[in-house]
Amino acid sequence: MADIVIIGGGIVGLCSAYYLNKDGHRVTVLDKGDITGNCSYGNAGMIVPSHFVPMASPGMINRGIRWMFDSKSPFYVRPSFSRELIGWGLQFMRHANAKHVKRSAAPLRDLSLLSHRLYTELAAQPGFDVGLRHRGILAFFKTEKTGEEESHLVEDARALGLDMAVLNPAECKALQPRLELDVLGAVHYRCDSHLTPMTLMDALQKHLAENGVTVLKHHEVDGVEIEKGVLKSVLAGGRKFTADRFVLAAGSWSPEVAKTMGIGVSLMPGKGYSFLQHNPNGIVEVPALLCEARVAVTPMDGRIRFGGTMELGRMNDKINMNRVEGIVSSIPAYFPNLNVKMPAAAEVWHGFRPSSPDGLPYIGLSKKLKNLVLATGHGMMGLSLGPATGLVVSQLVTEKPAAISLSAFSPDRF
Repeated sequence: MADIVIIGGGIVGLCSAYYLNKDGHRVTVLDKGDITGNCSYGNAGMIVPSHFVPMASPGMINRGIRWMFDSKSPFYVRPSFSRELIGWGLQFMRHANAKHVKRSAAPLRDLSLLSHRLYTELAAQPGFDVGLRHRGILAFFKTEKTGEEESHLVEDARALGLDMAVLNPAECKALQPRLELDVLGAVHYRCDSHLTPMTLMDALQKHLAENGVTVLKHHEVDGVEIEKGVLKSVLAGGRKFTADRFVLAAGSWSPEVAKTMGIGVSLMPGKGYSFLQHNPNGIVEVPALLCEARVAVTPMDGRIRFGGTMELGRMNDKINMNRVEGIVSSIPAYFPNLNVKMPAAAEVWHGFRPSSPDGLPYIGLSKKLKNLVLATGHGMMGLSLGPATGLVVSQLVTEKPAAISLSAFSPDRF
């Protein structure tokens, strides 16, 4: 039995605590806020083995340049002369190529499929009725060009053993009979699932508390003690926390925490927005992705969560209603009879996705601090990859063989 301190109370941190606790370790989780403000609460709730293409891909360069100066577009870069943003951008461009996409596909698939299996196991346990549904996701497209891109994606997915199929409008209508559709078709990501993220996070916290895990909110790490390449303690909330092993799972705040430890983590916060509205007569039954608009539509708990946008820049709490308007205005173009109202700013959630420059998470032991495990940089797939990351973190801490190869996710690859 070892003492473990996990920095970060998002889905990755809590899943790491879950599996470490199952292994019999004494676990303390430190979070800088009250946990409800992180991306694990406000995301689209999608579990996506279909997402084996990292954000750093050839198409994103052209789309990004076209979108980046439009404040209502799916991808937006806040004007800044930040050295971190420039360095991140250069690395992104170096990795946005077909070779990187091909090299990343199998590792992302393996991590995602492991998470999918673990979610199924978790949802079968008492106290974890988290709305898990295996209905897949419909990725709707309106243009022939996008349809062709999605068709190629299906071919690649099938080669990886993933269940995906191109559907015509009539086949889409059969799966979403109450929705009026104005689309050329969709790809049914049959390998995907969804759940209610708020319920999941609450269930995890309740389970951890009942099983002896200490979760401390409003405990921001502001100092560390290091001795001969070993992290001895962290200072947070006016207290010192010592441990045998530490896990850095602080999402978009990971770089500043890592800096106190003398290590570098290349991440940019990708700000996203979401809001909830009623799901009248269960009109949305299957989660949807609106391909050209880059918007997610997920039924959860009698409501619909609409989410999207990727805004790169320094973290701030300002709600950019232009970004939200971009989400709202895209819906009728796909679903003419789905009445989505512009939410008030107070109804809009925002969070920061920890985005690495190559689109892959950092999961592994630090070379500089031998008792530190990094588990961050999951971008838009934190919830999807949370359980798998938590499991392999527990295996790294206990020096067991990892369930999958982690070479692609090395924290020291830059």
